[in-house]
Amino acid sequence: MRALIAGNWKMNGLTEDAKALAAGLKALDGQGESSAELLVCPPFPYLGLVAQQLAGSRIALGGQDCHGAAAGAHTGDTAAPMLRDIGCSYVILGHSERRADHGETDVQVRGKAESALAAGLVPIVCVGETEQERNAGQALNVIARQVKGSVPAGMEAERLVVAYEPVWAIGTGRTATPADVVEVHTEIRRLLVGLVGEGAQSVRILYGGSVKPDNAAELLSQANVDGALVGGASLKAEDFWAIARSA
Repeated sequence: MRALIAGNWKMNGLTEDAKALAAGLKALDGQGESSAELLVCPPFPYLGLVAQQLAGSRIALGGQDCHGAAAGAHTGDTAAPMLRDIGCSYVILGHSERRADHGETDVQVRGKAESALAAGLVPIVCVGETEQERNAGQALNVIARQVKGSVPAGMEAERLVVAYEPVWAIGTGRTATPADVVEVHTEIRRLLVGLVGEGAQSVRILYGGSVKPDNAAELLSQANVDGALVGGASLKAEDFWAIARSA
């Protein structure tokens, strides 16, 4: 299975930052030092600009969210067909920051995933427990609830990516241990079998949560870890590329 290294730029940077970062990634891509599939998800205002900068490279473009409807009176939202129209092939859905900041539920995330699939996008469905939930021994229960509630059942496995991002490791510098990652990813794989059948073996499961050049190789070598969803380190072209080379 080809690894996917996805960069989530979140709400960072202005026009010149986006241009410089995209140009730096395209230059590194030209060196052909990574066999992984590469993806960047810039802020919405810069999707078109980044698409232009990356033209001719192997780097795919993705959105950071989409609405569950294909069109309509939803001020401030972006529809999946719009993302597809501007050149996106992926979209991140159900990220813990969306769930926390905007109160997104599993049902809403599943609706967005269904809309993304209908538009021809690959949804990256995010799941992850808080520190309080992990300390209470509820991590696997939380993951099970989110996977079962957020992933559309019966979908084609090759059109799905799941990302495990323990909330307590996002942007904190803390990283789940390899044993923690393997335990959760193995459980996600088991749950996916019940949702998409034996094709679940071809679903890529990414790890996210303070992934950096110095820990990427160890994390990416673990069982059922098929790539990484990278936050802060994706804002530096060299760091993102070092993670990609680790795959």
